[in-house]
Amino acid sequence: MARLFEAFLPSVSVDVSNALHICKAVRLWGLCFRQCTAHKVLLVVLMVLCNGFSSNVARSSVEARPKVVNIGALLSFDSSIGKVAKLAIEAAVEDVNKNQAVLGTTKLQLTMRDANYNGYMSMLEALSLVRSEVVAMIGPQFSVTAHVMSHIANALQVPLLSFAATDPTLSSLQYPFFVRTTQSDIFQMAAIADIVDYYGWRAVIAIYVDDDHGRNGITALGDKLAERRCKISYKAPFSPNVNQPDEISDVLFKVALMESRIIVLHAYPDNGLQVLKQAQHLGMMKAGYVWIVTDWLSAKIDTYCPLATEAMDDIQGVIALRMHAPDTHEKRKFVSGRSNLTARKAAGGTFGLNTYGLYAYDTVWLLAYAIDAFLNQKGKLSFSYDPGLSELQRKNLHADALRIFDGGNLLLQTISQINFTGLTGSIVFSDENLIHPAYEVINVIGTGFRRIGYWSNYTGLSVEHPEKLYTKPPSNSSSSQQLYSVIWPGQTIAKPRGWVFASNGRRLRIGVPNRIFYHEFVSVEGTNVFRGYCIDVFTAALNLLSYDVPYDFVAFGDGHSNPNTTELLQLISVGEFDAAVGDISITTDRVRMVDFTQPYMESGLVVVAPVRKLNSSAWAFLRPFTPVMWLVTAVFFLVTGVVVWILEHRINGDFRGPPRRQIVTILWFSFSTLFFAHKEKTLAPLVAWC
Repeated sequence: MARLFEAFLPSVSVDVSNALHICKAVRLWGLCFRQCTAHKVLLVVLMVLCNGFSSNVARSSVEARPKVVNIGALLSFDSSIGKVAKLAIEAAVEDVNKNQAVLGTTKLQLTMRDANYNGYMSMLEALSLVRSEVVAMIGPQFSVTAHVMSHIANALQVPLLSFAATDPTLSSLQYPFFVRTTQSDIFQMAAIADIVDYYGWRAVIAIYVDDDHGRNGITALGDKLAERRCKISYKAPFSPNVNQPDEISDVLFKVALMESRIIVLHAYPDNGLQVLKQAQHLGMMKAGYVWIVTDWLSAKIDTYCPLATEAMDDIQGVIALRMHAPDTHEKRKFVSGRSNLTARKAAGGTFGLNTYGLYAYDTVWLLAYAIDAFLNQKGKLSFSYDPGLSELQRKNLHADALRIFDGGNLLLQTISQINFTGLTGSIVFSDENLIHPAYEVINVIGTGFRRIGYWSNYTGLSVEHPEKLYTKPPSNSSSSQQLYSVIWPGQTIAKPRGWVFASNGRRLRIGVPNRIFYHEFVSVEGTNVFRGYCIDVFTAALNLLSYDVPYDFVAFGDGHSNPNTTELLQLISVGEFDAAVGDISITTDRVRMVDFTQPYMESGLVVVAPVRKLNSSAWAFLRPFTPVMWLVTAVFFLVTGVVVWILEHRINGDFRGPPRRQIVTILWFSFSTLFFAHKEKTLAPLVAWC
């Protein structure tokens, strides 16, 4: 029996996975030794070993899921979006750790770093985070930093989840480990393009911060406007580090000289208000102007609502966008429960929750669900050294602390497959973007704002909630687009025209043919005097417009010979002239070159003849023919009479008699044929035929 125990004990110590079977075996041996008092001690020892192995197995099953999973976050704590996101992320981590239904006994351990508005500091803090062996990073807040950090995330295979980097180019294949947990600017720019098209405007001016966030966002706007046959007529970038009002004023001076009065402002919350303040100072917030700003303004208002009175005065009549989050019970509960938290933790005053804070909260929950699925798939929370960094280590760059996350690809795949409903709605990815992108269109008035409609990529502009429209068939037709009335800058409700003639623009050049005849239509007198019926029609049409049109008439031709009208129209097609005024006929070839107005004079089919003033008299009947014509006619009459006499006088008695009578008969016969039938009868067959 001792030999059996010695053979059994090593097998127990080696094969821990079969501990339960070992316990059953021990119980069987206990039954065998129950009658033997000498072996009771041995039975006790085996039972103790069994209990020890059972506890080890239970402990091994628990330790299969780690107690702590490290995640990182990179924000700018003092920014309008960063301070709200910081509290939202901390609250989300706290809620996840309290809810064992998500990760069980596993806890999220959050490490946060302050980027402090500095791209260089952001890179250093990002490297500090990855040295902490985090399995995922939340942030960064700015698209510029996201471009750089995405390269680090790709190399170390650490997913990068950003709730605020909206640059559309971050969704490219270049950054596979970048996950956008908010709406892309591609949808925001589509919303702005729909607003521009809804009001019938065709050109806008884009003012934007000159970095990746601003440039790529405005590029997306240009593409969306082009799809609706609109365009960006002028781009006005400004430095992201602008801190002097004069720098912004220089940009706005150039904008004020342009024709378009539709201005799109794409900036950050902290420098966007500076632009609007300078615009108010320069008189660019008066009637006639239209300001459409991206969602930075709504984030600013939601965070510091209400803004200072002076700040609100600078943004009256502005149209802004705000990311739409459904008004659910969970959202209302969270907002009401966290309002006291923000008031308690805010430094330098209270602040509210904005939409970016809600997306930051949902980002933590998305990551928690993904980590749970990752662990359920036996994912490895291990890091390995990259041999490619050995060269950097020899250069004393301390790259040995950077390690590759072995389970990065599996975690990234798991993140893209998560499907749950958060505070901002359905969190489901489609083509690397969240489904159902939607925005609220707001109009700033008084001390706050009012919602004038919604935009979604499902139905475009509407006054109904997007959630209600998702239950109906999609419709993007122009007739279904709808917004409530807007109070525009200058406290007017009339829709602005959207353009003026540029102060520094050139005057219209109107070509006028300088002919040598038909001066009743167009006449050129001197160098700057143009008269005529066509000139009067042109000026009368301009007087019907509600605005002034600067123009100059330019004579085409030297006045000594008629100019080629087709050449004049060709100069319009090449840009030498902007239009032409004159007696210009419409032909098929000319229609291919230029557009004509509706004809205001039509000649029809006429015969042109000179008109002379002649004195009427009894001899007026002789005027149709010239004397030579009358002489030729008389000769033909005489010849006709002579020919008839030659044929008739031999056989016809009427043509006989004395010579005088025969001469009178010849003359009378020829003259009578003009007015009536002659009285003499002709007998010759040839004469009868004639």
